[in-house]
Amino acid sequence: MSPDRSAEPPHLPSSATAALQSVCNWFKDRHWTVFPFQMQAWQHYLAGHSGLIHATTGTGKTLAAWLGPVAEALAETEQRPTATGNDALRVLWITPLRALAVDTLHALSESASQLGLSWSIESRTGDTSATTRQRQRKRLPTALVTTPESLSLLLTRSDAREQFRNLRAVICDELHELLSTKRGVQVELALARLRRWRKGLRTWALSATLGNLPEALAVIAPPQTT
Repeated sequence: MSPDRSAEPPHLPSSATAALQSVCNWFKDRHWTVFPFQMQAWQHYLAGHSGLIHATTGTGKTLAAWLGPVAEALAETEQRPTATGNDALRVLWITPLRALAVDTLHALSESASQLGLSWSIESRTGDTSATTRQRQRKRLPTALVTTPESLSLLLTRSDAREQFRNLRAVICDELHELLSTKRGVQVELALARLRRWRKGLRTWALSATLGNLPEALAVIAPPQTT
C-alpha cells in the first residue's frame, strides 16, 4: 500500500460497504481469512486510490488487487439493479509472464462468477486464437489479461481511445519483472497514454520481491494520480 496513506480506513458509501461484506462472506464460505492488507487494498481502491501491494508469495495478492474492481461492480448493481456490470473493458490486467496468463484468467473468472458478476474475462497474448482476436477487435471483454507487447499493439488501433473509454483500473502483476527493463518502459508509456484518456484511472501493482518500495510506488502510482 502507498506509504502516504493513513492507517485509518477511508469512508465509503453504504453500497460499497455492502459489497465488501459480500466479498468477506465469499471468503468465509471457503474457510479463508481476509488478511488486513487485502481489506486495505479493497477499501482504498473503492475510495479512488492507486497503490502497490507488496506481500509474500501465496498470501493472496491477486485477490487483493482483483476484488476491489469486483466490489465496485457489485456496489453499482446494488444501486442500479438493472445494471449487469458487463461493460466493455473495465479492468486491464498486465502480466509480464505469458505462461501465467492462463492461471490468472482462471482465478479472476472463478471469483467474479461466484460473486455473481456476469463479466466476460479473456486473455490477449501471443497465444490468443485468431477467432478471439477478431471478436476482441469489435469489442473488448469486461476484463482483459494481457502482456506489455499485446497492450502496446492494442493502443495503436485507430479506435483505441473508444475501446478503452470505460476503463476503471489497470493492475500490473509481478512488477519486479518490469522495473528497469525495456518492457517496463513499454508499460509506463502505455499507462501514460491511458491516464491521459482516463483521468480517474486507478493503477495498482503486485510483487513479492521489490527492494525499493517508494521508487516502485512512484512508477505505478505517480503523485498526480493518487
